[in-house]
Amino acid sequence: MSPTLRRGLESLLQRLWYDDQPGPALRALRAGLAPLSALTGAIARRRREQLRALPAPRPPLLVVGNLVAGGAGKTPLVAAIASALVGRGFRPGIVASGYGAACRDARLVRPGDDATRAGDEALLLAQTTGVPVAAGRQRADAVALLLATHPELDLLISDDGLQHAGLARSVELVVFDERGAGNGRLLPAGPLRAPLAQAASMDALLLNGNASAPIAHPRQYRFRIEPLRFVAVNGRAAPIAARAFAQHVAGEPLVAIAGTAAPQRFFATLHALGLDPRCVEPGDHARLRPADLAALAETFVVMTTKDAVKCAAWADGRCWALEVQALPEPEFIDWLTETIRGRTLA
Repeated sequence: MSPTLRRGLESLLQRLWYDDQPGPALRALRAGLAPLSALTGAIARRRREQLRALPAPRPPLLVVGNLVAGGAGKTPLVAAIASALVGRGFRPGIVASGYGAACRDARLVRPGDDATRAGDEALLLAQTTGVPVAAGRQRADAVALLLATHPELDLLISDDGLQHAGLARSVELVVFDERGAGNGRLLPAGPLRAPLAQAASMDALLLNGNASAPIAHPRQYRFRIEPLRFVAVNGRAAPIAARAFAQHVAGEPLVAIAGTAAPQRFFATLHALGLDPRCVEPGDHARLRPADLAALAETFVVMTTKDAVKCAAWADGRCWALEVQALPEPEFIDWLTETIRGRTLA
């Protein structure tokens, strides 16, 4: 699919899923897609039944995912959870799908790997957490490889995978951001990968920022994502504090790139930091090429760390990435620690 066609399709889906006052054309499209949404629901319910039949994993496995298609902040949240649990005495490892990588088989992911082999999110987790990471489209294979290589691990964390029927789990966390559940419909008429009611059976809801919970749940916790610093993508300049970067680029043309599912969140963060860039949305998981950067005329280029890992080997000195950190409520880490320990002993 061409980048132009991909961007057009993603724009249409955003309107289809999140427009509060859709016009006749969008309403007709939603109605026309209803049979496919019913199929999505049937598949999701069957997968849920399959999951219930799986034995409890050893060591325990924590899944951090979302019911809504597209990013809700779960990858930085996974990194924060891993770091917090290391501080509580756990020895965690992380499994990810490795989406976007040329390789589909299970493989270990190390900080210096190429994103085309590792997958952008898996590589970012390896670079930011310091814990063992494995990726694979079949997550059970990634789990097996990780445990065979690192038998000392006493906890596994899966970045996404709520709907992965072959992945036994001990704890399920479902993440929502400001988009909530959109129009509340299942894919493709809406953004939901599974019926919203399934969230009620999961262990806790994690709400990004000021997001509202789209379903009642007795355990709801919040986290926020804070900008930390801008780092030179090629590693040849000292980092700059996030709130000092506006002064660094003052008066110079600036462009921002966000190849994520929610690019407006990144652009809003930049504006809050006093930056006013031209904004480019290449599409979620889009791979940047040297020609793409060469075509940018601006003096400075800012991007997400998810984009930066894909071009670190050839990015020029104009390119900076904004590092962020997820900050979950302390009460959540307390609850999670006790829950994991309880299910370890069960």
